[in-house]
Amino acid sequence: MHINTKCVQAGYEPKNGESRVIPIIQSTTFKYDSAETLGKLFDLEEDGFFYTRLTNPTLSAVAAKIAALEGGVGAMLTASGQSASMISITNICHAGDHVVCASAIYGGTFNLFNKSLRELGMDFTFVTPDSTEDEINAAFQENTRAVFVESVSNPSLDVADVELYAKLAHAHGVPLIVDNTFPTPVNFRPFEWGADIVVHSTSKYMDGHAVALGGVVVDSGNFDWTNGKYPAFTEPDESYHGVIYTEKFGKAAYITKAVTHMMRDYGPQQSPQNAFLLNLGLETLFLRMERHCSNALKVAKFLESNDKIDWVNYPGLESNKYYGLCQKYMPNGSCGVISFGVKGGREKAMQFMNNLDMIKLVIHVADARTCALHPASTTHRQLNDQQLEDCGVKPNLIRMSVGIEYVDDIIADIKQALDKI
Repeated sequence: MHINTKCVQAGYEPKNGESRVIPIIQSTTFKYDSAETLGKLFDLEEDGFFYTRLTNPTLSAVAAKIAALEGGVGAMLTASGQSASMISITNICHAGDHVVCASAIYGGTFNLFNKSLRELGMDFTFVTPDSTEDEINAAFQENTRAVFVESVSNPSLDVADVELYAKLAHAHGVPLIVDNTFPTPVNFRPFEWGADIVVHSTSKYMDGHAVALGGVVVDSGNFDWTNGKYPAFTEPDESYHGVIYTEKFGKAAYITKAVTHMMRDYGPQQSPQNAFLLNLGLETLFLRMERHCSNALKVAKFLESNDKIDWVNYPGLESNKYYGLCQKYMPNGSCGVISFGVKGGREKAMQFMNNLDMIKLVIHVADARTCALHPASTTHRQLNDQQLEDCGVKPNLIRMSVGIEYVDDIIADIKQALDKI
């Protein structure tokens, strides 16, 4: 099926007389007729549901849909994008292990890696977006166990050369993990360019309506975990009576361990209600992404031509330094998020924000409604202008998440806000 059809149809096939829509199985537990059957579930000898902290029918169906969209062998829903990123790393890395990571990533992910996972004994080397192949290669160490990048970074909108990162990761015998939240699989499928694991914050475009937090980890099934670097996959897991994941589950070894080990012990499970809401978003994802991207490009071009705008950053613009990579990986569009600078610095940027009417000031991005944020006066307001420059946030920077409204209305609101400056 075409990916547009998969958004609607994949993951769930009702039997005769069953609900046509994925049902909400709002139950923590499931009944079985014999202790023997339940024992086999606990020993991973049979498939089934016994406790929603691992998975349940609603979660399983939605995860299967996302796996189909990305082209993976399996997926696992999580309570948030943060927990998806955490598990993508902790499923393969332990104290003493090292990860090569792009520095252009979401601030929350950076803090997770640079603080919390460091406190658990893992080490990270961050490479800048414009690093050369030699510079990236130099970041690898003997104990490197993964590479992590964002396909389109939040909020800097850097486009990662996924094919290059995959080549370098595999040359060092480690997997490439890609956060594909902004493009979604509708616009970009990292597995087709060599990535091994994909994560998403499903709270963004996949949900699309800003109603449900969530995340997902997707396994390509392509990485060879038997290369000697990952004993957790190739040696007996005594917590499951000695099961060896690569022998028992083959291509699905990574995602099976993520569910049966990481989710079992850490427990950041998405609720069935949120999974149901997520699926409603997925069913229209291909329609919304087309509108997000076409609207964003028109808004970016308007901003680029306005004399009150200092600069515009959007990968779909021919003037953007990532335009070539964007055309290679995402010829149908990247996402609906734009950043731009208002002439006159922090004060004029704040005036612009205050002048907006239809476009609301919110922290969230990537849902149906156009929204904007001025980091210098909100999330980064404790920093002076020099400190803002040092951390890559210009004092006049506006981050705008372009929604699916009629684009002329979006532009009209921006124009009237600029006219009042």
